[in-house]
Amino acid sequence: MRNDTKPYEQAPSVPYREQRHRWETADGAVRVAPAPAPARIAEATPRGAPLPRMVFLWESFGPHHVDRCEACAEHFAGRYKVCGIEIATFDANYEWRGSIGSEGFRKVTLFPGVVSQKIGALRCFFRIVRTCLKLRAKYIFFCNYNLPAVFFSAVVLRLFGRRLITMQDSKFDDKQRYLGKEIVKSILYAPYQAALAAGARSKAYLTFLGLPEDRVVIGYDTVSLERVRSLAETPPAPDGVPHADRHFTIVARFVPKKNLGLALDAYAAYVARHPDTPRELHLCGSGELEGELRQQAELLGLRGVHFRGYLQEREIAQVLGSSLALILPSVEEQHGLVVNEALAMGVPVLLSDNCGARDLLVRAGVNGFVFEPDNADGLAHFMAILDEDIDEWTRLAAGARQFQHPADTTLFVDAVEQVLARFAPRRRAIR
Repeated sequence: MRNDTKPYEQAPSVPYREQRHRWETADGAVRVAPAPAPARIAEATPRGAPLPRMVFLWESFGPHHVDRCEACAEHFAGRYKVCGIEIATFDANYEWRGSIGSEGFRKVTLFPGVVSQKIGALRCFFRIVRTCLKLRAKYIFFCNYNLPAVFFSAVVLRLFGRRLITMQDSKFDDKQRYLGKEIVKSILYAPYQAALAAGARSKAYLTFLGLPEDRVVIGYDTVSLERVRSLAETPPAPDGVPHADRHFTIVARFVPKKNLGLALDAYAAYVARHPDTPRELHLCGSGELEGELRQQAELLGLRGVHFRGYLQEREIAQVLGSSLALILPSVEEQHGLVVNEALAMGVPVLLSDNCGARDLLVRAGVNGFVFEPDNADGLAHFMAILDEDIDEWTRLAAGARQFQHPADTTLFVDAVEQVLARFAPRRRAIR
């Protein structure tokens, strides 16, 4: 029997690979993101004294969580020690392989070998608080504000003088909002002194819930574009796989909010325009609606639809490397990290205007198109354009270069730097 009374710690290994603060515009020019000015540490750190620590906590680590911690560990080396905490090895909502390794930062698993949703709130609360205090964390970045264990941990750690920052990508337009629930939600956010938001709509929502506007910084939902490209093992579009050999791709859980039934209707309308040579549609994912979606595809006679199952990060990168376009038709989507991964591979994006990723990462006619989540004909029209017009597809693929920095973990590092600067003491003006 496993004894999980002590957190599992994964020691750091080699330093994080060099992140490039460079990206190309559509005309081929190279831009360089200015390095953020170092934030002043609230208290001076004498030579030889332990460095202050920052902690990032998520329910379970996926590849993008590791990306962000590694990027911070490299950027803040010599000023802060970076620690990552996952509540449990597994998450019931995502089929990550579990306890993904780390490079360059210290990682702690509070409940190894366990699914996070099966952990009691009280046990989780005590484990979070004890671990954060043991790590001597000064700056603590929490996700999952709504979990009782996380909320009460934030309250207690705030009383211990820690700096609490929430990480959030929810938007006001995600769903129907009710006054009573929003009041409760504002209470759950009360322990936090700052926030990392995914985009403009996320920032507006957090400000609405009571966080100071000047302490809500955009830059949360990012991935390492370098990692995605290295896993894809092919050059980003418009290079690499020829236009004629590419397919449409959807990467999503098979749940109602992803609106995949509309995508199949759109694909059927597209096929009707190209009955002899339609592109394939690859559905990557799994979930409760898989049987229903397979039945819909069969009833519509869609022989070009391929159900690929749940894919891990390497397989997703390789599928995107041969994609004509990424399709994301969600009726509710806080962000959509697969958009970041598609941009890494130069893939144009067709997404609904409900997706949070469009705030920073997609501009209609520049690197993709935006459609209404109930507009199957509109989506089919955009699919036909990318299929038939190689020049337009090439232009949109090149346009993806303009969004490299906001999609990459370099933006996350910049956002963390800005948050720390908000906590730095301000010097009084000398009269």
